[in-house]
Amino acid sequence: MSTRPATRPARERLLAAAGELFYESGIAATGVDAVLARARVAPATMYAHFAGKDGLVAAYLQRRYELWEQTWDEVLAERTDPVDRLLSVFDAVDRFREREGSGRGCAFLAAATELPHGHPGHPWLQADSRLLTQRLRELAAAAGVTDPDEVATTLLLCYDGALARAARESTSPELAAGSSVTRARALAAGWLAARGHLRAG
Repeated sequence: MSTRPATRPARERLLAAAGELFYESGIAATGVDAVLARARVAPATMYAHFAGKDGLVAAYLQRRYELWEQTWDEVLAERTDPVDRLLSVFDAVDRFREREGSGRGCAFLAAATELPHGHPGHPWLQADSRLLTQRLRELAAAAGVTDPDEVATTLLLCYDGALARAARESTSPELAAGSSVTRARALAAGWLAARGHLRAG
């Protein structure tokens, strides 16, 4: 369990505590009292910053989305080869997991199974899906593939599968023989080459 230094702003402590608990235990299973205890703030302080638990969940997903997008942007800025840029989503996931300690799969996929329709967190689930689909298609087109839509869809399947596998590995250590994300990247690269998606010259 992390300790929230009392000198940090209350809103930051709440977001950090919520991020840890929602990811570790699930959104539905995490009560407001647990977040308050870990953040070391009073209920009135939380309600001054967020409109109850739903507002806190939405802010948690927004923060995670922004960190994820920032990490992917950073990795893309380091890549110049078009195919490396196309496969950069897997490199970005590895970097994000190293920084955030995200070893239990995708927070957005998990939240999608928990949040009811119309929940204030849904726009951030949609933003994550939109970022993945649109950016993968743009990177595929820039790499000169023969069918950017098919490539983007297949890479997203590899991405989702790798993160689902990571969630399974977190509960079954015997399955964790190497990074699922690294294997997914290799599979995606092999598929691109085998299907002739990369135009010659």
